[in-house]
Amino acid sequence: MTKISSSQNRHSAHLENYLKRCAEKGEEPNDDYCDFYKNVRLTAEDNEQNPAWQKDNLEYDLRTTDWILHKVRKNGYYAQNLYAALCNNSFQKKDPWLILKEQRWSCTWRYAGGIIADMREQGDYMDWYCSGRKLMDYDGYDEIYDNMPREQIEGDVTEEIERDLDRLGWTVVKYTGDEV
Repeated sequence: MTKISSSQNRHSAHLENYLKRCAEKGEEPNDDYCDFYKNVRLTAEDNEQNPAWQKDNLEYDLRTTDWILHKVRKNGYYAQNLYAALCNNSFQKKDPWLILKEQRWSCTWRYAGGIIADMREQGDYMDWYCSGRKLMDYDGYDEIYDNMPREQIEGDVTEEIERDLDRLGWTVVKYTGDEV
C-alpha cells in the first residue's frame, strides 16, 4: 500500500479556534461541534484509501510521490509556489481519453493549503492560505524580487512547478477569468 503524506494537524484549525473561543468566554465546548470536526478528518482518511478517490487525482499524486514531497519539505519557497499554482487553476492528466472528456482537477485555496500541509507533514491549511496575497499591492515587487526565490501570487505558476507537474503527468490549465 502506498503511503499518503499527511499532517496530524490537518483539519484542526477550526476546532482549535473554536476551543480557544470557548476558553476565552469561559464556556464549555459543544461536544457535537467537536465531534463534527473530528469526523471531518476521519472521513478524509477513509476517502484517501478508496481507489476511486486515488484515480486521476492530482492531490493523490502529489502526496504519494517521493521526489516532489522531498522538494516541498526541503524548500518553503517551493512549497508556497506549489500552493500558489494549485490556486485559480485547473489541471488535466496527460491521458488522451481524459483530455477528450475534458476531465480536470481543481481545488479551493483552503484545500490547496491543506495539501501543502499534508505534503510537509505539518500544520494546517492556514499556514499557506493567502500566502501570496500580501504581495499584490506592494509597489516595486517585481524590481526587488526579480531572479530571486520568492512567494508567488495565487494562480501564478513558476516554470519549475510547471515542469514538475508535467513530470508527474499533469498539465496546467490556467484560469483566464472567462470560465463560469
